[in-house]
Amino acid sequence: MNVQEFVNNVVDNLQDIILSLNPILGIVLGMLVIVTESMLPVLPLGVFITFNVLVFGNVLGFAMSWVATVIGCSLMFLFVRRFFQSYFRDKIKKNKKLKKIMERLDDISFSNLVLITSLPFTPAFLVNIASGLSKMDFKKFFLHILISKFVIVYFWAYIGSTFVKSVTDIFVIIRLSLLLIFAFILSKIVMKKQKID
Repeated sequence: MNVQEFVNNVVDNLQDIILSLNPILGIVLGMLVIVTESMLPVLPLGVFITFNVLVFGNVLGFAMSWVATVIGCSLMFLFVRRFFQSYFRDKIKKNKKLKKIMERLDDISFSNLVLITSLPFTPAFLVNIASGLSKMDFKKFFLHILISKFVIVYFWAYIGSTFVKSVTDIFVIIRLSLLLIFAFILSKIVMKKQKID
């Protein structure tokens, strides 16, 4: 058995297990993992998106992942806003550097916010927290998440599913590696230009 057959067997077995138990439960679990990842960044978002796309198909897997990450980011924003914003705002009055950073975030344009969050290597967890601590209104945050997470989910779904399906094709692996390197460099350039650490 070669690597491609092994990967296909694993995906087929996982798909059979999830869909044989209860398809609705499988969808809920697939979404719940991504909602959790949006709040706990130690989990690998790209892996979960790939899993959803491979198990539930391109359209349903993508839609599940996109909706789940929007929900997770929104919950994180609302949690931080509710429990930490006023305390944090009181504390930063004494720290000029933090105060300046928060003023920049308070006034960031919608298009810049979308651009920054759409880059695959932007620490989205930190953007969620910083946005919750800022004076940004929820509507602006929510609309930017809808757009930027569409791009991110598509990116990781494409990278993950293409890699899994072409794991034995060295040219596909090289192209995907170059795409990831390009995305990483672009993320660093944009973050430096926007003065986001």
